[in-house]
Amino acid sequence: MKIHIDIDCFFVSAARIREPFLEGKPVAIGGRSDTKIFNKDAKKQTVNFENSGSFVPTFYKAYEEKDDDIASFMDEDGRVRGILTTSSYETRSFGVKTAMTIREALTLCPQLIIKAPNMSLYQKLSHELHLFLQKRIPLVEQASIDEFYGDLGGWVDDEDIPRFIEDLRFEIKRVTQLPVSIGAAKTRYIAKLATTYAKPFGCKVVYGHELESFMKDIPVGAFAGIGKSMQEKLKSAQIHTLGELMKRRGTLESWGPYAKELYARVCGVSDGEIETKQIRKSIGISRTFDPLYERGELRRRVHILARHLAFAILKLKVIPTVFHLSLSYEMHQKSHANRSLCEIFTEQKFNILCQELFCEADVHRRLHVVRISINCTSFTRDSKKELSLIGFGEEQKMHKLTLHIHDIRQKYGIDMLQWGSEL
Repeated sequence: MKIHIDIDCFFVSAARIREPFLEGKPVAIGGRSDTKIFNKDAKKQTVNFENSGSFVPTFYKAYEEKDDDIASFMDEDGRVRGILTTSSYETRSFGVKTAMTIREALTLCPQLIIKAPNMSLYQKLSHELHLFLQKRIPLVEQASIDEFYGDLGGWVDDEDIPRFIEDLRFEIKRVTQLPVSIGAAKTRYIAKLATTYAKPFGCKVVYGHELESFMKDIPVGAFAGIGKSMQEKLKSAQIHTLGELMKRRGTLESWGPYAKELYARVCGVSDGEIETKQIRKSIGISRTFDPLYERGELRRRVHILARHLAFAILKLKVIPTVFHLSLSYEMHQKSHANRSLCEIFTEQKFNILCQELFCEADVHRRLHVVRISINCTSFTRDSKKELSLIGFGEEQKMHKLTLHIHDIRQKYGIDMLQWGSEL
């Protein structure tokens, strides 16, 4: 059987490990896009590749205790900004939900304690749990910073699964102090769903003969992979629960390959392998900020994002060949630009390329920009592309200079050396 392990209210649980007095109190972690990266005195930017999976940040601002004050979420005009990334179960009893604005959450729960994100701590605890699970389970996959999959096939008999995951849950709490919930089933998809119904700090096993009764009344939106558009499509076909979906094979399969695969997953027929080693296939950086019109300042911000991304690319020791820059504007407008380039990676060339992509992508020049994203993919190790030999010798010299700059930043900080155009 496969198991799914999810840390309960991870960011809050991590804060309680550092500050035990928070136990039992309504606590939430507030989040704001790290626009301090654009400040001329920006410091303590961190890059981390220790963990893998979805929603595991590469770039983040190092935690500072002063940021725990609610004042750190206020603008100069006194407005409380930001959203909740995680909230404790005590907080949720007041109607507070993840992704709710901090202002709205404080209205519902005035005594709410807001803490700043501490990504270094989260990365550390996640990595420690991963190492622990690798000693207890033959195959472990990290799916995100707070969830893992394991394969117990040939290791634990099906009838012994309940006792095994129950013991594992308490052992994790004893060793790491982290409360987790664990779901078990024939496939990873059903195991993940089982975890949802095991929370908080519980276990749930769904055997094959129990699948139909377990799924009967669960809303379709609870199943991973069924997004809003698919929910609407199912609703139009009078399919509201997973139990109803399981009885409509013909309908789902008539909608194409994706819906057909989705039906197989819900029925526990299709499964995915546990990937113990995940190779990064892309890397990117993005920031959301207050609407900004001044194009000179926007280009400066592209310089800064490009510098940080270049540092991470060099740290990964990869050569990307496809580059993507996207812009989000006010009034929900979006645009993007792409470029393929198979040459030795240098920061100077990457910086120029990002500026060119920005100019190409900026098609709504009368609108304010609210988000910039830069993404690099198709690393040479994963493709059959060969590096261009045009100007190869000169590029090698620039690459060596880039490596020297990277070494200085590695030692003294990403902001130690900046482009003049950033100032």
